[in-house]
Amino acid sequence: MWFLCVFYHRLLDFRRPEVEALAELLLKTDSNQEGGGSHGSQFLVEWRLPENHHPDSPFHFVSLPSEDIARKIAQRSLLVKGIYELWGEGSCYEELERAIKEFPDERKLQYLAAGSTFRITVDSFGKVLSSQDQNERMARLVYIPFKGRVNLRKPDHKFWLMETDDYGSNNGLPPVVQKRIFFGREVGAADRKLLPTYELKSRTYLGPTAMDAEMAFLMANQALARPGKLVYDPFVGTGSILIAAAHFGAMTMGADIDIRVVRDGRGPDCNVWSNFKQYDLPAPLSILRADNNLPPWRSGLKEVFDAIICDPPYGVRAGGRKSGGRKLLKGAVAPYTVPEDKRRDHIPSTAPYSLAECIHDLLDLAARMLVRGGRLVFFYPVAREEGPTMIQFPEHPCLTTIATSEQILSLRYSRYLLTMIKTAHYTEELEELAREKHWEFKENHAKWLEDGGLHSAVFNPLGLMENLKVERDSKPKYRGKYV
Repeated sequence: MWFLCVFYHRLLDFRRPEVEALAELLLKTDSNQEGGGSHGSQFLVEWRLPENHHPDSPFHFVSLPSEDIARKIAQRSLLVKGIYELWGEGSCYEELERAIKEFPDERKLQYLAAGSTFRITVDSFGKVLSSQDQNERMARLVYIPFKGRVNLRKPDHKFWLMETDDYGSNNGLPPVVQKRIFFGREVGAADRKLLPTYELKSRTYLGPTAMDAEMAFLMANQALARPGKLVYDPFVGTGSILIAAAHFGAMTMGADIDIRVVRDGRGPDCNVWSNFKQYDLPAPLSILRADNNLPPWRSGLKEVFDAIICDPPYGVRAGGRKSGGRKLLKGAVAPYTVPEDKRRDHIPSTAPYSLAECIHDLLDLAARMLVRGGRLVFFYPVAREEGPTMIQFPEHPCLTTIATSEQILSLRYSRYLLTMIKTAHYTEELEELAREKHWEFKENHAKWLEDGGLHSAVFNPLGLMENLKVERDSKPKYRGKYV
């Protein structure tokens, strides 16, 4: 079934991937409820633009399996304003009238029947319509045989009249070639109470790198977070991403290398746990003090998590750290053993953790610990000066990238939200192939680092260039984890 999908005009790269992810999630949910298995039905979401519309336009036609799926997508999505059954469109009101009259009566008369209530909303993109303009446009719809009565607060059926017009080309909006008018019945609309409820400024425990609420919920949607699924964040911080996953019913688990964040927070009533308590959400199953470079999992443990969602440290607001650089405590003996009287307050030493190494460890973690079909969703930074043809996204033979969505941070930086699906079980052969891909990825970044500039500030924190040169030149056979 084809619907008119109207987006909010922001995060343009994220719009279609979110709808596609939610369609898959809802199809899987319905299939499981009907006993159809964990993989669900296969349905390809199709898109097409209205006539003469720019790809950045908020208006898109989308093919979805049912009206129920369309309604649920609109209700959960962060970027969909509404999804509509289109009754007609045209470049002028005369064309619109002809199109609506040609729309099949059997599909529209049930929503116009006596005894029902309705409301018509007039909306526009790129310009503001006065109340008088809106009333004039509604008056043109007299040919639609409404037999019910108007109810502006809680109508049975909601109808929308939407139009675009030539608003100029200097306002940052996508160009409009020709005026277009749409009329349709609302199938589903966004829940606008979600973001004000979870906005960061009201959060109990907040850190400098806390993920924005809207983006955290987008990431949870991309990861297909839902009841019965286990979501893990290896860089949990103050828990912003896991809060979004927990809101959608997923079980959560996190880890962070900074024990002060994990254990202490800012006191007994201001920590990761109090954030979940604030929203009356189920607490994480566990929050670990763990190093992404030296994960705590036993060697035989595999395929535990349904999704891994994270924002790896990449040196813009906070640099990555891993275990290392140890300075022996007074009374400590080799191997590094913390004396009993210092265990409670001891903070382990750490060393710089380059992004190339961090991403390698993250992909390796996902390949091992995700169930097949599970998703890895994470941010990857780029320097915009490199241009789109220069960007090399990380790869792993067990993972397939299905979405890359750019968020522009400044004239110099942007970051991509990468969504990967685990498509193959982790084997020794694939582990070896993954190491080769890691070396290729790391060598390419080493070449860029030699040129200095912005890229080195992100991918080479605290002067790790010499280490990368030595590794690239020697490139020894694998004898454990790369450093």
